[in-house]
This record gives sequence, structure tokens and C-alpha cells, in this order.
Amino acid sequence: MLARMTTDLIIIGGGPAGYVAAIRAAQLGKKVICIEKERVGGTCLNWGCIPTKALLESAEMFRKMAQGAKAYGVNVQEVTADWEAMVARSRAVSDRLCSGIEFLFKKHGIERLQGTASVPAPGEVTLTAPDGTISNLQASKILIATGARTREIPAFPMDGTRIIGSKQALTLPKVPASMLVIGSGAIGSEFSYLYSSLGCKVTLVEALPNLLPNEDDEVSKTMERAFKKRGITCLVGAKVESVSTSESGVKAHITRPGKPDADVEAEICLVAVGVVPVVPDVQGLQLTERGFVQVNERYETNLPGVFAAGDCIGGIMLAHAASFEAVQAVEGMFLPGSTPKKPTLVPGCTYCHPQVASVGKRERELKQAGISYKVGKFPFQAIGRAVAAGETEGFVKLLFGTEHGELLGAHIVGEGATELIATPQLGISAELTDEDLHAVIFAHPTLSEAIHEATLAADGIPVHA
Repeated sequence: MLARMTTDLIIIGGGPAGYVAAIRAAQLGKKVICIEKERVGGTCLNWGCIPTKALLESAEMFRKMAQGAKAYGVNVQEVTADWEAMVARSRAVSDRLCSGIEFLFKKHGIERLQGTASVPAPGEVTLTAPDGTISNLQASKILIATGARTREIPAFPMDGTRIIGSKQALTLPKVPASMLVIGSGAIGSEFSYLYSSLGCKVTLVEALPNLLPNEDDEVSKTMERAFKKRGITCLVGAKVESVSTSESGVKAHITRPGKPDADVEAEICLVAVGVVPVVPDVQGLQLTERGFVQVNERYETNLPGVFAAGDCIGGIMLAHAASFEAVQAVEGMFLPGSTPKKPTLVPGCTYCHPQVASVGKRERELKQAGISYKVGKFPFQAIGRAVAAGETEGFVKLLFGTEHGELLGAHIVGEGATELIATPQLGISAELTDEDLHAVIFAHPTLSEAIHEATLAADGIPVHA
């Protein structure tokens, strides 16, 4: 059966870029069709950000009850982890939020079609539904928002059973006795913490010299100490040469400069070495050397009227950056006088324990650029709220320009870091200086006082140190 539909905007992909773009376009009075081959919400809501955080909350609850309840004056007889219930809860959380997006689509009159889309020419989309039905759609504008997927390594291809990606790691039938995790970015670090908290023996391998290599060096070192304290074996500056599988598990051959080769055995190997773009079949579409969709300053591709946003165009590949790009692209299409912006000041968050969050410049970047700066650093162990909560691990580190005192970067490791980072992000965005932050009254007792103390420390006048 062949159908034909015409609309203002067709969006291919229903993730954080696609569904946000759809809602913004509808707010601007446009007729919108969003095509998604699975469920709206994309990887983030279905198989990424949200379900992993739900599992991490369960793991953290278990850790606190099993290991720390007595210190809080709470006596428990026995604490056990019900992995199946944890997974069920994470899926329920995901379902709830995806249902919320579906409700928003109905509220804004957005038509959602399921299937696989291709673009034979600008302004035209061919939709193949799950039952094989083909529809020809037409629109004045098309937005590609198809995201990315886990990168596979030819030396050890994923089989979904012994060598897995993050999607399979969310719904394993049981907690494995041991796990080898390749890659210590946010995904690898979060899963390492999750499974080690539930009794799995985790070996985390990172090719670069530090865990969380994109973070501040001091933060990375703090995380490595914290992981080792929790029983995670951390091998940095190490390369996994090969991974062989058997009925009982995997065996990886690992090399490290200046150290003997090692073989690591585990029940399961999780590959977390980044992602690659997902690009639909678009006739004549120009890609970058790395396979991302190439766009100009208005998020338009080389094809007139065909735009792209989110992970499929590369850059800062985070859900919140994708949503920002989507709004900018849509407003550039339909809002007269709008000048789209590219994301520059984007916070990064890792939800293991302790949490990690950062925004702006790293210290090594300032050194490389020859920028004169001063450092304000303050530990949570000197913050009353942190001591009361029993969460004293970590610190707040702020970087200020020496000449003008402007806030250049913020790096937090510790309890609530992913929430606290919004304050220095706003400070950088508003071009606040150390003097401006000195004048802010932070509520007491709160973890955010560490931001104030770090600001004072940059000028050598911390109160509680």
C-alpha cells in the first residue's frame, strides 16, 4: 500500500534531538512528522541515560544499606540485591518517561510514524513501516536526528552474550561473577561501579594514562583511588590486543608499555570505547572523514532543506547538547531573524560514586594555551553538610583567570556533583568573576558551600580550611 503525505517538517529519529526538535517546531505552529524505528526517546530514554541512572540508584541504595547503614544508626539483619527487580524498575522508569514523550507529541499535534526512513531527494522521504508498507512523504524541511551507536572493535566483535555493549549490559539475566570493561569514559566507569557494587569482580581497562581521560587530571586520579578502594582493578595505559570467548567466559590479552603482558579472564566483556554515528540512507549526503553528517553554521547539510543535529553530526556527543542543537536548528529554519548557535559550554556528568561533573576549561588546556590562571580547590570533608551526610569524598576545583578573575572552568568530584555543576556553568556563561562569587550567599548547610569556599580559596581566604 502506497501513501503520500505532505508536512512542514519531517524528523528522522525520535531521541533527545528528534523529539525536542519536534516539540519546538510544533510550538512555532508547524506541522511535524517524527519518524522513529523503535520507541520515542531514543537511546537516552530507552537504553542509555535514564535506565542506567535508575540501575545506579538501585546499586547505590544497596551499597549504603549493605555497607554503611550501621554508621547511620540503622540496624538491618540482611541486605540482598534483587537484580531482576532492579532491571524491572529501570525498565519501568524508562517506560514512564517514554510515555511522557508520547503524551507531549499528542498534546502538540505531532504525528509519530514508526519505521525506517530514507531520503531519495531533498523534500522527499520514503518510509518503510515494520510491516513492509511504503509511504512517500514530502516536507519543506527535513531534520536528520538519528544519533549514534556503540563502536565495535574488529579485534573482538560483540556477540551479545560474552562480548556485549551497553544495551545488553542493562538487561543481563544475572549479575556476572566477573566482568572486563574496556574503556573508562562515562559509560565504562558507570557500569564498572554498578556491577562492582553488586558483588561483581570488575577489571577496568583504559588505553590512556588516566581513567575518565576527558576530565581534569586530579579528578581522574581521585576516581582511580576511589575505584580501587571499592575493589575495581584499574589498568590504565593498557591495550586490549584480543578477546577470545568460550562457553564459560572471555579471555583478554592485555599489553602495557614497560610491563609484562597479562591475560585477564572474566565471565563477560563490556566494550565501552565510544560511539559511531547512525546515518540513514540519504541520496547525495556529504559526510565527514569520520562518517558524521556534515553541516554548516545553520545545521544544514549540503542538500538544500535537509538539516541534521545531535550525535549524528559529531562534536559534543551528549543528550543535552543534542537537544540544544535541535532547538537551534529548528529556530533557524522557522523563526525569522534567528541565528543558530553551536554548543560550546556543555557540562559533562558521570554518575558513578563519587559523581563527577565538569564544565569549561581544564587546567591542562589553560597551560597549553599559555593562559595565566589561579586555582581554588576545596574538599567536601570540610563541608558540614557533607560530613552530616557521610559523603566527604572529593572536592570542588575552580579555575579563574589571573588578570580579570573570570571563571574559566569547574571540576567537581563528590556527592551531588552532577547537580552542583549548574552553578559554575551559569557563572561561566554570565562571565562572573571570583569577586562576584565572593558576594553570593550560599545556604548553610549545603554541599554548594564548597563552591563558595573554592572561590575564596582561589584568593587565599577560605573560611573553613
